[in-house]
Amino acid sequence: MIIITGAAGFIGSCLVEKLNKEGYTDLVLADDFSQEIKHQNLEGKKFKEKVHRDEFFAWFDQHHKFVQFVFHIGARTDTAEFSKEILWKLNTDYTKELWNRCSAYGVGMVYASSAATYGLGEFGYKDDHDKIDSLIPLNPYGESKNEFDKWALKQEKKPYFWAGLKFFNVYGPNENHKGRMASVIFHAFHQIKKTGGMRLFKSHNPEFKDGEQMRDFVYVKDVVEILFFFMLLRKKSGIYNLGSGKARTFKDLTKATFTAMKVAENIEYIDTPADIRDKYQYFTEADMSKLRSIGYSKPFHTLEQGVEDYVKGYLIPETN
Repeated sequence: MIIITGAAGFIGSCLVEKLNKEGYTDLVLADDFSQEIKHQNLEGKKFKEKVHRDEFFAWFDQHHKFVQFVFHIGARTDTAEFSKEILWKLNTDYTKELWNRCSAYGVGMVYASSAATYGLGEFGYKDDHDKIDSLIPLNPYGESKNEFDKWALKQEKKPYFWAGLKFFNVYGPNENHKGRMASVIFHAFHQIKKTGGMRLFKSHNPEFKDGEQMRDFVYVKDVVEILFFFMLLRKKSGIYNLGSGKARTFKDLTKATFTAMKVAENIEYIDTPADIRDKYQYFTEADMSKLRSIGYSKPFHTLEQGVEDYVKGYLIPETN
């Protein structure tokens, strides 16, 4: 059996689809499952059973002899969540419990870290273990993820194979439930469909023009390919970046969305809210050389390719 936590969520449900396509159906899905809107993410997917996240550890203790691998994708991902108690419970402490079980039961695991751990990028965006203690995340969510990364590297008892993946700006199908935390592409599509235009934040940094703030946008279909790669590899444990390796501007992203929708470009710039200006990231770009060095050789979707596939293959059909 293969376990996927956060299985009803965005990346988790796309991973279930990828595993199904590769012939894996003996899957155990762990999540909250209380959000009605997330149920559609699992429609048509094949799996063995669903287990509520609060009952998952008891289930794992009982069935661990049959578990081959764990994908721990579940987390509280709201970057505007400021309750450290909630974030540490759901992100840091929950992952520690799972790590300890995988170590004891001889089960390999991949877990979701985050590019939010890099903060403003003062130390660059290289997935170097020696730099992790120095990173300064900008919010409690990033802190909760970085705290686990630091803890994992210090453990003497580890799963025989483990990988922590620092997800950059992931976009793609099955993110309808994420609300304001959904990708910029998702919001751009719906804003353009409703108003015929898109509003982007002005730049308050003289080094960047309006709309030319840059992020590493990575298509979820590339993300699940890498997750699957690690399940097959099961060696070279460590923390890895998971982005496209190519920073692109918000203007590029918006133009690609207009093009995919066949709508004339109409971009307006508005002030970045004052309360987030001093913590606003103007540039992120994953250094992907570490992943490439262990044998991952598949190409990534370009931003234009990913946006076109997402908009034409999913967003337009969903709203027609």
